[in-house]
Amino acid sequence: MNVKLGMRIPPKIGAEGIENTAKWAAGAGLEVLDIPRLTPEWKSALEANGLGIGSVDAKHTAKLLSRNEATRADAVEAAKKEMSDIAALGGRVLFMCLVPEDHTLPRKEGFEIWKETFPEIVRHAEQQGIYIAIEGWPGPAPHYATLGCTPEMWRAMFEAIPSKHFGLNYDPSHLVRLGIDYIRALQEFGERINHVHGKDTEILHDELYECGVLQSTFGTKYGFSEGSWRYTIPGHGDVEWRKVAVRLDRLGYSGAVSIELEDQRFWGSIEKEREGIVKAAAHLATYFK
Repeated sequence: MNVKLGMRIPPKIGAEGIENTAKWAAGAGLEVLDIPRLTPEWKSALEANGLGIGSVDAKHTAKLLSRNEATRADAVEAAKKEMSDIAALGGRVLFMCLVPEDHTLPRKEGFEIWKETFPEIVRHAEQQGIYIAIEGWPGPAPHYATLGCTPEMWRAMFEAIPSKHFGLNYDPSHLVRLGIDYIRALQEFGERINHVHGKDTEILHDELYECGVLQSTFGTKYGFSEGSWRYTIPGHGDVEWRKVAVRLDRLGYSGAVSIELEDQRFWGSIEKEREGIVKAAAHLATYFK
């Protein structure tokens, strides 16, 4: 497979600065970095260590989904400039998590706002050669207002905007925690995948018995969890990466698989973060290399 392995930058590793982060990542055998911003300095640091640009985080997403029309209009112009700047520096994938400004906004209402706002953004993305990749994190509890985290909404979104320049950041960890068949989703929406996250979820069956799919009433037992599940590195959860790799290969996917480290066992120190990234990369390399 022509797939590069990379990572989103965890906090302790990132605190070392982009030069040290890039040097360590290259030494660990990674090939790309997902970065929070793209500047000439960041690009130079990646290039000096032989690393490519995975995805670049979008900055104006919440305001693009504001109820206030003037706020949305300003955000659209800011997003268009951001895409132009990223494209000029060689970035191609723009990472978005469509969490609205108001976390209580019903998803149906948010979708109507999205339909008004995003056609212009996607047209600009087409002109600039940018591919938007939306993340399936359902958003903060208890409202879970994020747009684009279920097949139901992906289908409606892709009908409204057929362009491949608006697509998915495929992250099976979110689908597992939501009870959605992550392989079926990959098969149905694979042509719209613009980026992939290497993250996993373990279903905690004892906790599932205690509180079902609701949030734990008295606090969770694990970090990166809401009770009956916890995020993990690939290989420590329920995702069968062999099946994911086979289907991505069949689709001809040639982008990156970037490790997103959200696992309490590999958190809290730079040594733990590095250990988690190395273990995750080794597991993914079994199937993607």
